[in-house]
Amino acid sequence: MRQRNERRLPRLEDVADRAGVSHQTVSRVINNHPNVSASTRGKVEAAIAELGYRRNTAARSLVTRRSQTIGVLGSEMSQYGPANTLLGVEQAARDAGYFVSIAALREVGREAIQDATMHFLDQSVDGIVVIVPHSETLAALAEVALGIPVVAVGTQGNDAVSGVMVDQLRGTELAVRHLIEQGHRRIGHVAGPQDWIDGVARAEGWRSALESAGLDADLLVEGDWSAGSGYQIGRKLAVDRSATALFVGNDQMALGLLRAFNEAGVRVPEDVSVVGFDDQPESGYFTPPLTTVRQDFEELGRRCMDVMLTAIREGKGPGSTVVEPELVVRKSTTAAV
Repeated sequence: MRQRNERRLPRLEDVADRAGVSHQTVSRVINNHPNVSASTRGKVEAAIAELGYRRNTAARSLVTRRSQTIGVLGSEMSQYGPANTLLGVEQAARDAGYFVSIAALREVGREAIQDATMHFLDQSVDGIVVIVPHSETLAALAEVALGIPVVAVGTQGNDAVSGVMVDQLRGTELAVRHLIEQGHRRIGHVAGPQDWIDGVARAEGWRSALESAGLDADLLVEGDWSAGSGYQIGRKLAVDRSATALFVGNDQMALGLLRAFNEAGVRVPEDVSVVGFDDQPESGYFTPPLTTVRQDFEELGRRCMDVMLTAIREGKGPGSTVVEPELVVRKSTTAAV
């Protein structure tokens, strides 16, 4: 008869014995407690690696009454911003020792948002991150008494929901001010959809920056975030030629715009300067390389989980956290002629 391999999995006590510390110290290291010396932490981590120890999350959940799971509700995940925000949140959650359960909405609406949050409650998640950057998101969440922390990414939040966002108005101000400082006086805006929070904020920021400088804010064309919409808008603007500079709502639309201008013989930046928003990885390889506003999605994810963990551990109520953007100047902008 073949003997079965009944070698048991290493336990927390085994790690403590191997490292020569108490099991409470091992627990502090596993849970990233600050009151552990660097040398002790190093010994415990070495013992964990040597033994191949993995903590029993099911048992831990029974003790703490927490699932160690965060629900993430998202929409428009094909777009660069939401997709990379999701990656940032997922990485930050994993670093904090949490699993992530993801639900993606095909269509955005109050009922769909509320149904998804109820689905997460059925899973006993410890908190919910919402990456649904539409105008009605906060109102939909405010109508549901969830009883667990909720963080809405891309908004300032409200009395019921915490918000974590990149400062869109500041980013837009940086872009438009750069064009004004280059001597441009006719600055148009290729806007994102106006049912998106970011689309509205960037349009408002563009308008405010121009009006503050005493310039007209009368050239706005709405796209849908896609390169295709940027291309179609670019074909029209290549004929119009009423602006010497354009602030484009995201890099994808700017990509389509650049192609349309190239086909029409409109030179960038000699004839028209172009600024985008996002700083997606390919932006530095556009023709010409794109001046754009960088959003740090990894930092956004970290801040989101900081807010979430504080709410879970300390019961802290809703608040707002803002991440600062950065202007990246490349070859698509130059001084007005």
